Amino acid sequence: MLTGKQKRFLRSKAHHLTPIFQVGKGGVNENMIRQIDDALEARELLKVSVLQNCEMDRREVSEILIEGTGAELVQIIGNTIVLYKESRENKEIILPR
Repeated sequence: MLTGKQKRFLRSKAHHLTPIFQVGKGGVNENMIRQIDDALEARELLKVSVLQNCEMDRREVSEILIEGTGAELVQIIGNTIVLYKESRENKEIILPR
Protein backbone atom coordinates (compact mmCIF):
# COMPACT_ATOMS: atom_id res chain seq x y z
CA MET A 1 0.00 0.00 0.00
CA LEU A 2 1.38 3.35 -1.04
CA THR A 3 1.46 6.28 1.39
CA GLY A 4 0.35 9.78 0.40
CA LYS A 5 3.96 10.91 0.20
CA GLN A 6 4.85 8.02 -2.11
CA LYS A 7 1.84 8.72 -4.34
CA ARG A 8 2.86 12.38 -4.64
CA PHE A 9 6.38 11.31 -5.58
CA LEU A 10 5.10 8.87 -8.22
CA ARG A 11 2.66 11.45 -9.62
CA SER A 12 5.55 13.85 -10.15
CA LYS A 13 7.56 11.10 -11.89
CA ALA A 14 4.58 10.16 -14.11
CA HIS A 15 3.77 13.73 -15.12
CA HIS A 16 6.02 13.73 -18.19
CA LEU A 17 5.09 10.19 -19.33
CA THR A 18 2.77 9.57 -22.26
CA PRO A 19 0.22 6.73 -22.13
CA ILE A 20 1.62 3.59 -23.78
CA PHE A 21 -1.61 1.57 -23.64
CA GLN A 22 -5.11 2.48 -24.73
CA VAL A 23 -8.31 0.75 -23.61
CA GLY A 24 -10.97 1.11 -26.28
CA LYS A 25 -14.21 -0.46 -27.41
CA GLY A 26 -12.98 -4.01 -26.78
CA GLY A 27 -12.28 -3.29 -23.12
CA VAL A 28 -9.63 -5.13 -21.13
CA ASN A 29 -8.64 -8.69 -22.06
CA GLU A 30 -6.08 -11.21 -20.79
CA ASN A 31 -3.56 -10.35 -23.49
CA MET A 32 -3.65 -6.65 -22.57
CA ILE A 33 -3.22 -7.46 -18.88
CA ARG A 34 -0.19 -9.63 -19.70
CA GLN A 35 1.37 -6.89 -21.84
CA ILE A 36 0.78 -4.23 -19.17
CA ASP A 37 2.33 -6.53 -16.55
CA ASP A 38 5.42 -6.99 -18.74
CA ALA A 39 5.65 -3.22 -19.30
CA LEU A 40 5.35 -2.61 -15.55
CA GLU A 41 8.21 -5.05 -14.95
CA ALA A 42 10.36 -3.10 -17.40
CA ARG A 43 9.31 0.46 -16.45
CA GLU A 44 7.68 0.25 -12.96
CA LEU A 45 5.50 3.30 -13.70
CA LEU A 46 3.17 3.78 -16.66
CA LYS A 47 0.04 5.49 -17.91
CA VAL A 48 -2.97 3.81 -19.51
CA SER A 49 -5.44 5.89 -21.50
CA VAL A 50 -9.16 5.01 -21.51
CA LEU A 51 -10.67 6.06 -24.83
CA GLN A 52 -14.08 7.71 -25.26
CA ASN A 53 -15.56 4.65 -26.99
CA CYS A 54 -14.71 2.31 -24.10
CA GLU A 55 -17.91 0.79 -22.72
CA MET A 56 -16.44 0.41 -19.23
CA ASP A 57 -16.00 3.15 -16.64
CA ARG A 58 -12.39 4.21 -16.01
CA ARG A 59 -12.67 3.04 -12.38
CA GLU A 60 -13.76 -0.44 -13.55
CA VAL A 61 -10.83 -0.54 -15.96
CA SER A 62 -8.39 0.45 -13.20
CA GLU A 63 -9.76 -2.22 -10.83
CA ILE A 64 -9.42 -4.94 -13.48
CA LEU A 65 -5.85 -3.86 -14.30
CA ILE A 66 -4.85 -3.69 -10.63
CA GLU A 67 -6.32 -7.11 -9.91
CA GLY A 68 -4.77 -8.67 -13.03
CA THR A 69 -1.27 -7.23 -12.68
CA GLY A 70 -0.89 -6.78 -8.93
CA ALA A 71 0.01 -3.12 -9.50
CA GLU A 72 -0.88 -0.18 -7.29
CA LEU A 73 -3.09 2.68 -8.40
CA VAL A 74 -1.26 5.99 -8.19
CA GLN A 75 -3.87 8.25 -9.78
CA ILE A 76 -6.82 8.50 -12.12
CA ILE A 77 -6.86 11.88 -13.80
CA GLY A 78 -9.32 12.50 -16.60
CA ASN A 79 -9.29 9.36 -18.73
CA THR A 80 -5.72 8.44 -17.77
CA ILE A 81 -4.78 5.80 -15.20
CA VAL A 82 -1.32 5.85 -13.58
CA LEU A 83 -0.08 2.47 -12.31
CA TYR A 84 3.02 1.50 -10.30
CA LYS A 85 4.51 -1.90 -9.61
CA GLU A 86 7.93 -2.51 -8.12
CA SER A 87 10.18 -4.38 -10.55
CA ARG A 88 11.84 -7.61 -9.46
CA GLU A 89 14.65 -7.52 -12.05
CA ASN A 90 15.51 -3.88 -12.77
CA LYS A 91 14.39 -1.65 -9.92
CA GLU A 92 14.93 2.00 -10.81
CA ILE A 93 12.44 4.00 -8.73
CA ILE A 94 13.30 4.37 -5.05
CA LEU A 95 10.23 5.40 -3.07
CA PRO A 96 10.50 7.85 -0.18
CA ARG A 97 9.66 6.50 3.28
